[in-house]
Amino acid sequence: MAGKRKTRERDEGEAVLLSSRADVSRRIVDVGRGVFEDIVRRMRKPSLRFPIRALTNVKYDPKTGYFEIRGKTATRTLSYNTVKTFAQSMRLLATTKKDLLDKNDIAGKREIYYNSKSWGECRFDEQPESDTLLDDMEAMLGVNREQIGYIPEERGGDVAGPLTVVDRNPSTGEVIRINCAKLGTGAWSIPARVEHLEFESDARFILVIETSSLFQRLVHHRYYEKAKCVLISMSGVPTRACRRFIRRLADDRKLPVLVFTDGDPYGYCNIYRTLKVGSGQAAHINRFFCVPQAHYLGVTPQDIIDYKLMDATHPLEDVDIKRAKDALRNDPFIRHHKEWQDALNQMLKMGVRVEQQAFAKHGLNYVLDSYLPDKIRKARFLP
Repeated sequence: MAGKRKTRERDEGEAVLLSSRADVSRRIVDVGRGVFEDIVRRMRKPSLRFPIRALTNVKYDPKTGYFEIRGKTATRTLSYNTVKTFAQSMRLLATTKKDLLDKNDIAGKREIYYNSKSWGECRFDEQPESDTLLDDMEAMLGVNREQIGYIPEERGGDVAGPLTVVDRNPSTGEVIRINCAKLGTGAWSIPARVEHLEFESDARFILVIETSSLFQRLVHHRYYEKAKCVLISMSGVPTRACRRFIRRLADDRKLPVLVFTDGDPYGYCNIYRTLKVGSGQAAHINRFFCVPQAHYLGVTPQDIIDYKLMDATHPLEDVDIKRAKDALRNDPFIRHHKEWQDALNQMLKMGVRVEQQAFAKHGLNYVLDSYLPDKIRKARFLP
């Protein structure tokens, strides 16, 4: 039953993410029609309603494996105090329909900010304003922004190892096969849109790595040949394209996912947790962009002891302590898993954090010659 449910979720996710632009365009028209009818026919102040995108409005169910949004919403009603924000919301909806959906075009978030400079009094003064409204619009329409033509500014992540990605030329439809084990000392970059990709691989698992420098070391020494794994670099908090790519690859090839980050509250509660179960900000689409099958390999607080790294650590800063304590109190994922509570409490008690590169204390290649094989062999991963 669990396998059938996962297959159904994957098919549903791909169907939603690939739904037609015409359908999204109709949703925007419906929003505009509702505002028009409120003003002209009902003679009342128009309102827009958005799901609240915050950790306080999510729940975690290990059966589904990701943060799900609860029913709390926020209402933006046209008034003297909200007239500019309301006008910006309507103009953003109109621009999305007219300039992106109807013309089958794309735009970066930064481009939308500058495009608003032609909007007169409802232009955005700073980009965080347009970013927030874009997220609101995405949640209100129930779609992901890549689907409606907004491309991320961030890189999607890098991939190396025994994986052939089957892509297509967007102009001609010609099939393009990218062998990620045949790129020399480089790697393949994950594109902004990954729904159309297909995969061929005989890998045993996927190893997801936080830092680019460690990823490059593993690629340089072709660790993926020894371990028979696909290496993916996140370069910090993984982008949505990176998360979706990992999820699709893991589902398609039925591969376990192991995650390797710095041993600090940010690596645990932001990077890893976002990859595995999603975030409060994106709760309305977490089911498509999370990787519930992921497990945490390291670096754990216990690794500091087991691998004699105490003299290669750094004291926890105030922001680290606050982040760890906030997660213990408020994060539904951390609160559900005692193993993570124990790890964070152990870190707070030790008062230190550790970086992935700390294993270089024992030799530059200790991490690939000893640490990773040892951890994978023991298979004692955090949930």
